[in-house]
Amino acid sequence: MLVTAVATAVFFPLTVVVALVTLNPGATVWVARRLWSPVLIWIGGARVVVTGQENVDPKRPTIYVSNHQSTLDIPIHFVAVPVNFRYVAKHQLKYVPLIGWYLWMAGHIFVNRGKRENAIASLDEAARKIRAGTSVFLYPEGTRSDDGRVLPFKKGPFALALKARVPVVPITVEGSGTVMPKNSWNIKPGHVYVKIGKPIDTTAFAENDRVGLARAVRDVIIAQSLELGGKGGDPEKALAAAGVEGDSPSRRNAS
Repeated sequence: MLVTAVATAVFFPLTVVVALVTLNPGATVWVARRLWSPVLIWIGGARVVVTGQENVDPKRPTIYVSNHQSTLDIPIHFVAVPVNFRYVAKHQLKYVPLIGWYLWMAGHIFVNRGKRENAIASLDEAARKIRAGTSVFLYPEGTRSDDGRVLPFKKGPFALALKARVPVVPITVEGSGTVMPKNSWNIKPGHVYVKIGKPIDTTAFAENDRVGLARAVRDVIIAQSLELGGKGGDPEKALAAAGVEGDSPSRRNAS
């Protein structure tokens, strides 16, 4: 945690300098991909193994979608997907010192899910950026899995995909939750596997078929999880209820 804090404090001013010199938000993303993320992965003891990078096309605006096991997923995906993509993040992160400032400066996309009209406006703005050529990365579970299983997906990310009409690439991460578990300081070095699936053509789905697209993407991620030795997920619990993130045992027990 100390190294993470120091690395963030060091590299954030560097992103400011890069932004001022280049006037290019993509260059600030390069700093996160090539400098900040490798430091965090190294100090966490993760040995990342990536397959399927041939399914990534840096010249094609794309929505990358992954399951979510650990905070470490963020730097891992920066490194595993060789594109200067932008994350789609909760708007509350905008106000977090350093990290939030970086996300805003680098042009990452904030979505306000508090009110329906705000959420729709956020999705419309994100869709415009994607159609203009920006690739984005998001976690449709909305939270990290407690036990490594693929949780139900929120429908919002797939409404965005259908608005933008760009391919969706399903990505599966396996092992990051063991290296750096959710809500735990017990970090254990180990392998993390990332599998990048083939692009899914959103034009094959009706404009309002968020459910069909979400199920198709989730089915691929579950299949890839099992291939990587993970726990997969329940195909019948594909979608999260409105206002609910995840369906892990601790959340069910709390309910």
